[in-house]
Amino acid sequence: MTPRPLHAVVRLCHGPAPLDFDHLAARCPAVRSGLALAGEADLELLLACTGPRELHAVVAELRRAGATRLRVELVLRTLAPAATPAAPPSPPLLIRSAAP
Repeated sequence: MTPRPLHAVVRLCHGPAPLDFDHLAARCPAVRSGLALAGEADLELLLACTGPRELHAVVAELRRAGATRLRVELVLRTLAPAATPAAPPSPPLLIRSAAP
């Protein structure tokens, strides 16, 4: 398996015709996942590249596929929520007898 240490997020707008994400992902092994968005960008892609050369090649491929605006941001580190501490055990329930 080829190491892919360079991770990036690409937010892009497509032209009049939407980009075919499945076709794009099949052509570019660096594409890990994508989100179709409503807002400033039409699509957000998560990339894992072998290095800067592959990242530039993917950006060039996106432009050829019809992307009109691209914003590439390098991922510095992945954040994950801290594990929540386990709740302390509940004290045992005391059951009172109905008998006096």
